[in-house]
Amino acid sequence: MARTLDHRRQRIGAFFAALWLGLVLAVDLATHGPTFVPAVLYGLAPLIACSVLHAVTTALFALAAIALAVVTSLWDRAFAAPQMWLRIADVVLIGAAAVTLAALRVRREQQLARLERIAEVAQRAVLPRIPSRVGPVAIGARYVSAAEDALVGGDLYDWFHTDQRICFIVGDVRGKGVGAVEQAARVTRAFRQSAASADLATSAADMSTYLAPFLDDEEFVTAALVQVTERNVTLVSCGHPQPLLIRGNGDARMLNLPPGLPLGLGRIYESVTLRWTPGDRVLMYTDGLSEARDAAGTFLEMLSLVPLLRTTSVDQALDRLLKEVSRHVPGGEFTDDLAVLLLENAPGNARVAADPRDSLTSTEPASGTQTHPPPIPTAPEADTHQYLREGQPSSNPGW
Repeated sequence: MARTLDHRRQRIGAFFAALWLGLVLAVDLATHGPTFVPAVLYGLAPLIACSVLHAVTTALFALAAIALAVVTSLWDRAFAAPQMWLRIADVVLIGAAAVTLAALRVRREQQLARLERIAEVAQRAVLPRIPSRVGPVAIGARYVSAAEDALVGGDLYDWFHTDQRICFIVGDVRGKGVGAVEQAARVTRAFRQSAASADLATSAADMSTYLAPFLDDEEFVTAALVQVTERNVTLVSCGHPQPLLIRGNGDARMLNLPPGLPLGLGRIYESVTLRWTPGDRVLMYTDGLSEARDAAGTFLEMLSLVPLLRTTSVDQALDRLLKEVSRHVPGGEFTDDLAVLLLENAPGNARVAADPRDSLTSTEPASGTQTHPPPIPTAPEADTHQYLREGQPSSNPGW
């Protein structure tokens, strides 16, 4: 897309430069005679060209301007006049300056392009690519940055798996710009370190302790953590908007997770385990979705999105969701970053994605530790609450 726009700009610049040469030539021919000699005006053509064209093309326009200045001077029988040499010299100097400016501009544009590529790689490292499937979980993820010319901001999502656990995080760093991106990278690093060896609630506490020294008095990170198996989904809220649970039969509700403090502020977090059957889906998101407003200031109703999310694949469902959000906000312009993660229990071919950047070899003990969740009661909506106190080990070491 950017390359197409660049070619279009070059064609437009070349057209106007050639048009200017043609206009000056027409005026010169119409006012034939030594009384009016517009030779110096030919020099504006390479100046027009240098704004969008490369140095070589600009040089061609400069040579054309010089040639026309010389030929029309002969035509006007003014070539022998002393001031005529000054006019030709002006066109030559203007052409040389235009070529120099074009070369400098191209060099700066190339430097900027290299910096943009480096920035893009750095930003994509903060926001890793999530596979469409990890174990029994089908995954869809989308990110929309509200910042101009930025791929990511302070919102984030990430994933982690070993042979024993599959975990996800969606978070929102308070702040904007490069500082928020730096903190987001720190959050994902802390998530991967803690998720490798601790249950979900302990992982949240470890992340909070790790992040606290890096955050100032007005900074914090809200996050929702999820761990899934074929039968259970365990969630922890760290001051984050509540996830949306969509059952395979179409029933949906906003989960009411214990409202833990944001990461960097809290020390104790509580996990909730729910029954997780094939076809069930969980939507995790940042406040860019739940706080999206229309022109009248009305927030987007989360439960109104359920019909868009419970049919088709998770990727198609998220595409439909983003279209609806874009329709809801004025002018389709997002005023806040938006990260969404849609998970579906789809056992089918429960293969585990293998990505050397995003998966680690299991660090779980080979024996003596429970590596699967306990049996879930047969109640229609059985919930298991796990409470952790600072300095007190988890009563459920397999989570």
